[in-house]
Amino acid sequence: MASLTLRSELLLFPSPCSPLRPQLRFPPRRCRFRNRKSGPRISCSAAPRRSKKKKTDSDSDDESNPEKTIDPVGFLTRLGITHKGFAYFLRERHKGYKDRKDEIYNRHMNFQDFASGFEILGMQRNVQHRVDYMEWAPGARYCAVVGDFNGWSPTESSAREGNFGLDDYGYWSIILEDKLREGEEPDELYFQQYNYVDDYDKGDSGVTIDEVFQKANDEYWEPGEDWYIKSRLEYPAKLYEQIFGPNGPQRLEDMEEIPDAETRYKAFLEEHKEDPRGHRRLYDVMDNGKEYDIYNIFDDPVSREKFYAKKPPIPYWLETRKGRKAWLKKYSPGIPHGSKYRVYFNTPNGQLERVPAWATYVQPDVQGKLASAVHWEPPPEEAYTWKNATPKVPKSLRIYECHVGISGSDPKVTSFNEFTEKVLPHIKDAGYNAIQLIGIVEHKDYYTVGYRVTNFFAVSSRYGNPEDFKRLVDEAHGLGLLVFLEIVHSYAAADEMVGLALFDGSNDCYFHTGKRGQHKYWGTRMFKYGDPDVLHFLMSNLNWWIVQYRIDGFQFHSLSSMMYTHNGFATFTGDLEEYCNQYVDKDALIYLTMVNEMLHVLHPNIITIAEDATSYPGLCDPITEGGLGFDYYVNLAVPEMWSSYLVDTPEQQWSMSKIVSTLAGNRSYTNKMLTYTENHNQSISGRRSFGEILLGGISDHSSESRNSLLRGCSLYKMIRLITFSLCGHAFLNFMGNEFGHPERVEFPMPSNNFSYSLANRQWDLRENGVYHDVFTFDRDMMKVDESERLLSRRFPNIHHVNDTAMVISFIRGPFLFIFNFHPTVSHENYCVGIDEAGEYQIVLNTDEVAYGGQGTIKKEQYLLRTINRRADGLQSCLEVSLPSRTAQVYKLKRILRI
Repeated sequence: MASLTLRSELLLFPSPCSPLRPQLRFPPRRCRFRNRKSGPRISCSAAPRRSKKKKTDSDSDDESNPEKTIDPVGFLTRLGITHKGFAYFLRERHKGYKDRKDEIYNRHMNFQDFASGFEILGMQRNVQHRVDYMEWAPGARYCAVVGDFNGWSPTESSAREGNFGLDDYGYWSIILEDKLREGEEPDELYFQQYNYVDDYDKGDSGVTIDEVFQKANDEYWEPGEDWYIKSRLEYPAKLYEQIFGPNGPQRLEDMEEIPDAETRYKAFLEEHKEDPRGHRRLYDVMDNGKEYDIYNIFDDPVSREKFYAKKPPIPYWLETRKGRKAWLKKYSPGIPHGSKYRVYFNTPNGQLERVPAWATYVQPDVQGKLASAVHWEPPPEEAYTWKNATPKVPKSLRIYECHVGISGSDPKVTSFNEFTEKVLPHIKDAGYNAIQLIGIVEHKDYYTVGYRVTNFFAVSSRYGNPEDFKRLVDEAHGLGLLVFLEIVHSYAAADEMVGLALFDGSNDCYFHTGKRGQHKYWGTRMFKYGDPDVLHFLMSNLNWWIVQYRIDGFQFHSLSSMMYTHNGFATFTGDLEEYCNQYVDKDALIYLTMVNEMLHVLHPNIITIAEDATSYPGLCDPITEGGLGFDYYVNLAVPEMWSSYLVDTPEQQWSMSKIVSTLAGNRSYTNKMLTYTENHNQSISGRRSFGEILLGGISDHSSESRNSLLRGCSLYKMIRLITFSLCGHAFLNFMGNEFGHPERVEFPMPSNNFSYSLANRQWDLRENGVYHDVFTFDRDMMKVDESERLLSRRFPNIHHVNDTAMVISFIRGPFLFIFNFHPTVSHENYCVGIDEAGEYQIVLNTDEVAYGGQGTIKKEQYLLRTINRRADGLQSCLEVSLPSRTAQVYKLKRILRI
């Protein structure tokens, strides 16, 4: 019999990220995170808690204790802000953050473990011809998986004693065994593995088990080393025979005193000193009697070196792996690919069927049928293979926001594949370097645009399957486009049949109970951000999109809904008291801090963007200085200002000072600011798009119409240019706005008789007329940043704001921007200051004929020389021609020495 033979009764335990690990008594972990450049991503050490002691001269410096490098109020100190209440709140928040991490580390090894729940929850293929299913439902009394694979039986595939069942934290485990085909014999070895996802026949080596074991015994063991395995009971049997055998003492009084272990061990060594098996003295284990020192291991250098050089015979075991072809010949899957299934609970309130919370593909309810999860385990020949590497993160982001469903020209729901083939090339041609997808995560009602999420780990089945979405991301990467996802963790759908509400029959599984668990105005549910298991779900969700679909960043939607118990629906004056009073959800802020730390440690190139209407202090400050750690924040005041001006304010009353102050935002975070003129919110919330306001419904026939068209085209370009050039390092555009799409977005809903007429994009407009002119200008504006690194430069010096003349001028790097917003007055030889004397040439002019302008400035006027005269507090000036409703961008071509 081969000495490595192991029988199949043993089961593989879950991976270390399993929530079932309370039985394993790991000591609390202390983790320190590092950047990849400086060392390992995460280094963890298991260490018991120690009592505090006074610091001595021999103690290490602050650098040895990463906790001392954190200042919970550091960004307040740096900005010179003094507010005792808010500073106290930040310190308490940091203390809560440390306590929350300690609570997590008592159950998980580190953040990577904590954020990898998708590796064990939901349906997981096990190498031992089975599928393991795990679900968190602490309020349930019974759990089973029902589906078309078992006739929707609530008893056939259930959590029962002996197959993990229910653990102390409310996690249910069910094993779905693959079915042995008729005439086949079951595997003998517990480590018999099957390859499901690689090449079709990888692992079918044809090597038998006996040959593998013989090879392992011949090459792994040194001569005589397997003696102990073959004869490990020899000495215990002799000792037992000596003491209790027929020749041993018959009465207790006849027994001699048994010597201590050390004496007996020395006697054993003396008895066997001539034994040719010299290998048995490789290691001696002795108790030296010292306190807290249970045993010492004594060895010799030669044996120690052999021990550390020894590797387990895993390579031999892997030779027994069988490929998918062999598996399909021997087994039929317990739950086939494409099977519909749900999770069945017996609860105090009765029987329930739910779509699993960790389902990766879901078909919402249609035509009266209940929504179901779909088991997604495609064979290798059908699974998508990644081809392109992720692009490097650029220093400036030009983000193109998209909704896949409305991206087609036809009045229907557009697919992932159609978007990949038709829209991605346009985005690349338009000059953008990133796309931001909305409405991707599965949601029940199409008209909600994807904001009422029901299934957080599933791509929406309306657009295609998971392989189609992988292809979209991969093709975008191949075009040099980063892919961002708008993520909604601030609330969830209240649907009880397909979402998480009342998931296990209780009201406090994922969400708060009572009013706290209900959004005041939107009818959605609010997460319990203080519950470790809810955090486990949400943080694993973010990590899932990166690991599974190679997402490059997230925009966190509507943070104000989660950061305040009033959901952000309150008047904010800017007083810091409003950010630390009783209406602030400290658990939500701790969650956001934890998310940013986790994402940036595990994925250093990830981008996180905060969408917060309340401008919470410290959004983009480092976590070590008391901030929340986001990379960018969205300046939501900008589109509101432009919308108000275009709809409610006559042009003559536009305030240049307000435009500049709104666009500049918070000067302390200008480089972290993401700005846009309008996004989908302006058109899906009952408002008109700017293209519809300025360009829609205008014909070219009458003189009045031509003037209106010229006005609309001029303002549209100027608004986009000043917003683009005064943003931080990131600019966002919604799909179609780059050519002034003339119609709003309206999803099919009862109010429009479920019409798709406005749930699409009219791409053919960009080829003709004013829409072509606007698109050409927008593309050239993007090229200025691509070739000149405009947005990556420091924030502009805004040195000239004239409310009377309605002129704005500012300098950003070698560029001078000049805007004349006056609707009727043109200026000749208008003087603006410049800080570098030299020759300046126009590189972008909104009034060019190619952009739909009048071409008032001739080509010979494109090159100007500075005048040695102070203006706007600067040493030199330029005298420029400013036609009404136009803007020019000048670039320094040659420096003049004065």
